[in-house]
Amino acid sequence: MKIKYFAWVRERIGKAEETIDPPAHVKTVDQLIAWLAARGETYAYAFETPRVIRAAIDQAHVQQDAAIAGAREIAFFPPMTGG
Repeated sequence: MKIKYFAWVRERIGKAEETIDPPAHVKTVDQLIAWLAARGETYAYAFETPRVIRAAIDQAHVQQDAAIAGAREIAFFPPMTGG
């Protein structure tokens, strides 16, 4: 699946996107965040406060307990404000 990173998440990881194949035990967005955070220092830094990270699966906003099975694209981004 393709993973996209936006704003400071992208800056901390050092890339805008990548294609990954998470292990079978990773079934939800929050499990994916934990798995990514364990991949190294830059990921750990980007996901150091997972509760503030927002996610979208195939361009639809989801909660962190959302299942990732069948997802083509998952995006991670910080909270945003509008005005």
